[in-house]
Amino acid sequence: MRFTEEHQAIRATTAKFIDAEINPHADEWEAAGIFPAHEVFRKMGALGLLGIAKPVECGGLGLDYSYQIVFSEELGRIRSGGVGMGIGVQTDMATPALAKFGSDELRREFLASAISGEYVASIAVSEPGAGSDVAAITTRAVKDGDDYVINGSKMWITNSTQADFLCLLANTSEGKPHLNKSLIIVPTKLPGISFSPRLDKLGMRSSDTAQIFFDNVRVPQRYRIGEEGAGFVYQMLQFQEERLFAAAGGLKAMEACIDATIEYTRGRKAFGQSILDNQVVHYRLAELQTEVEALRALTYDAVEGYINGEDVTTKASMAKLKVGRLAREVSDGCLQYWGGMGFMWDNPVARAYRDSRLTSIGGGADEVMLGIICKQMNILPGKRKPAP
Repeated sequence: MRFTEEHQAIRATTAKFIDAEINPHADEWEAAGIFPAHEVFRKMGALGLLGIAKPVECGGLGLDYSYQIVFSEELGRIRSGGVGMGIGVQTDMATPALAKFGSDELRREFLASAISGEYVASIAVSEPGAGSDVAAITTRAVKDGDDYVINGSKMWITNSTQADFLCLLANTSEGKPHLNKSLIIVPTKLPGISFSPRLDKLGMRSSDTAQIFFDNVRVPQRYRIGEEGAGFVYQMLQFQEERLFAAAGGLKAMEACIDATIEYTRGRKAFGQSILDNQVVHYRLAELQTEVEALRALTYDAVEGYINGEDVTTKASMAKLKVGRLAREVSDGCLQYWGGMGFMWDNPVARAYRDSRLTSIGGGADEVMLGIICKQMNILPGKRKPAP
């Protein structure tokens, strides 16, 4: 994938914004357990960073997804994983289906406001009994006149306590679980919506996450995205961008771990020499950097296929699987070389160790990615297609 001057301009603008407006506050937001999403998103919206691959008529830049992935990769510079995740929910998780399948009216009202940063968006799919198993959700939206009446709950919802609207997946009919679901835009100020206290998480501490409850919440049916019953398919398509975002966003985060570890081990002395001068250490860091670069190549290749209209389900799933596992390997391996300092809560590698663990769980767990890959390889027991 070849990058143009416009790609590099987006990269530079994103990096400059992160260094000036996000990283100086990262520790403060980590301690608070929340970052000011409206404030940050309005500033990003003014720079055109929240709608890079979104339609021009809604305020986006109308560029292809290769430009979006440059932005996503640069978010890995953020020294607090929760902030980058919150931004990614806005750009790559809660709005892709709205941009592609939403009515003009719906896009003018909600997508344009998300692109400008006026609205904070959230994706509401997971439930206490249905995480990676999306087909098992139980939240229902029942027709009543021109409205849907929604009952149920959603769990582990990023940006939830600050969100202006949710992209909600709910059952809108009886029948087969892959054909009875719809995506619905749900404003969070409606009567009947309530939130749990913010969840106390292992990592991603700066991201506000809560459970959401729906008690006879009434939403106009015109707030449905696209066709009724197509929600599962739309959500699977959204997952493609979420998984590519995760892969790209992990690249510079892992490189930051490696770079910080090189700097620390170069200055830390033990047994008469720097830690870095031990062959086992600098060889290991070289191996980890090689793995990161291999993931970058896979991610770029998947993105190139995606913008050319190819089915990148396998490659996106592979990239998501790899970034989750590699992020754990990099942060764990680097932390070891910091010794006791690596075990301190405020150590940047310790933060990366906590934050990166979510990558193998959210957006489809490792085991789900492996199942998708096996299905594409035709090696799932009992589900093999006949040989041609």
